[in-house]
Amino acid sequence: MTRLLVLQGANMNWLGRRQPEIYGRTTAAELDAMLEAHAAEHGYEIEILYTNLEGEAIDALYAAETGDVDAVVMNPGGLCYTGFALRDCMKGIELPVIEIHLSNHYARGIDSVTAEAAQGVFMGLGTDIYIAGLEAALLLLRRGS
Repeated sequence: MTRLLVLQGANMNWLGRRQPEIYGRTTAAELDAMLEAHAAEHGYEIEILYTNLEGEAIDALYAAETGDVDAVVMNPGGLCYTGFALRDCMKGIELPVIEIHLSNHYARGIDSVTAEAAQGVFMGLGTDIYIAGLEAALLLLRRGS
């Protein structure tokens, strides 16, 4: 069975509480339940990992590469600003990585240093962006990319 890792970076564990005017009111637990339901309905498995530490995110990607994960959907959160080591890790693994962001970074003048290492980047649709990211990862796997 296809297995995806949803990797949640810095500050993502605080969803629903931190700047709800930008990131919405859906909590991390509510988002997890939504993603798990989508995976169950569409016949794949997900693992969801939250970390506020770049080194832990890197370790998770390397473990995914050598484990039973087929693709990664990652919201680097605050790690997108300075996550050069995370970006280098993404470049060094063969797993497809889809990067997602709840808000439209272009509207907020934000650049992501990790985005250039992702196979695709989606942003600006609130929590629906996670479903788009999961579907994109599944598409890449079906295409063999």
